[in-house]
Amino acid sequence: SLLLLTACGAQAEPAPREDSEPLRTVTDASGRQVALPEEITSVVCVGVGALRYTTYLQAQDLVVGVEQGEQTATLAKPFSYFNRELFSALPVTGDNGTTYDEDILRLAPDVIVAYLDADTADSLYARTGIPVVTIPLNEGMFDEAALTTLSLLGEVYHREDRAQELADYLLAAQADLDSRTRDVPEAEKPTVYVAGVSYKGAHGFEGTEAGYPPLAAIHARNLADRTGQSGPFSIDTEQVLQWDPDVIFLDWNGMGLVQENYAVNPGFYNSLSAVEAGRLYAQISFRSSATNAELALADAYYAGTVLYPEQFAGIDPAEKFNEIFRVMLGVEDAYSQYAAQGYTFTTLKLGE
Repeated sequence: SLLLLTACGAQAEPAPREDSEPLRTVTDASGRQVALPEEITSVVCVGVGALRYTTYLQAQDLVVGVEQGEQTATLAKPFSYFNRELFSALPVTGDNGTTYDEDILRLAPDVIVAYLDADTADSLYARTGIPVVTIPLNEGMFDEAALTTLSLLGEVYHREDRAQELADYLLAAQADLDSRTRDVPEAEKPTVYVAGVSYKGAHGFEGTEAGYPPLAAIHARNLADRTGQSGPFSIDTEQVLQWDPDVIFLDWNGMGLVQENYAVNPGFYNSLSAVEAGRLYAQISFRSSATNAELALADAYYAGTVLYPEQFAGIDPAEKFNEIFRVMLGVEDAYSQYAAQGYTFTTLKLGE
C-alpha cells in the first residue's frame, strides 16, 4: 500500500562532506534524487504537512527547529498542540513556508523536509548545502498523498515500521467506514449540509465543502456535491433553504459567526427543518494548515453515528476519538482535553 512517487525531475547533488559517512538516495515527492546520510539525527521541517507527518512517525525527537506558527499551538493543530512543550523550546527556523536560512545553517540539520516545489527546493539546497526532501500536499484522509508521505518519511527517518503501522491503520479505517455504509440505499440516506467550514479563514453558515472528506468516507448525501464545485466554497444560503437538508453539521470554527448571524436573522435558521427538529450536530474542524487526519477521521465516525445509527451501533465517538489519537499521535484521553476547551461531538442549539 505504500508507494513512492517516481516521476523524473531535477536531481539534487549531495552537499560537500568533511567525512566519509556513507550516503543513500531517496526519491522525493518532486521526483528529485536526494542524497542523505545513512542515519538522520536532526531535521528542520518547512511548510504544510512536514512537521505534522514527522510527529505521526514519532520522529519529533529529531526536530531541531520549527516554524514560528508551531510555537503558538492550539487544538486546531493537534500534532503541534500535544508537542507544545518540545516545540516552544526549539529555535525558530522559518514561518509558514518561508525559511530563515541563517538560523537553519546554525543548526546544521542532516535534512530539511519541506512542502515545496522542485525549483524552490533546489534553491533552498543551493543556499544551504543541506539536502531537501519534498513532500506532497495532503488535503484528504486516505488519499495517495498521505500514504506517499508516510512511506517517504518512513524511509528518510528509518521509521519504516511505524509508517507501515499508520498506513495499515488508515486503510483499515477507510475499509471499515466504507463497509458500514456502501450498501445503504440512497433513498434511505438523509440529505446533509455542512456549514461553517474553514478555508482561508473562518466562515459562517455559507461556508461549505463539496467532497467533504468525513462525509465522502461514509457515502453521505452531501448537498454541496450537487453544485459541481470541488473543495470548500461559499454558497448562497437561499440555496440551502431550498434544499432544506435533513441534517446539518456545523464546524466549531464557524460557530461564532453562525451565532452572530442567528441573532440578526433567526427566522432564516428556524425555517430549516433540521434546526427546528434538533438535527444540528457538531464537527471539530480538521483543516488547519491542510488536513489533520486524526480529526478528520474522528469526524467521519461521529457523522456515521448520526446518519447511520444502525450501521454504527457500538461505536462511541469519544472512545473512537481517543483510539485514533492514541494510534496517530500517541496521546491518551485526547477527547477530554478537547471537551475541556468546548470542542465536543454533540447536538447544537442556536441562540444559546
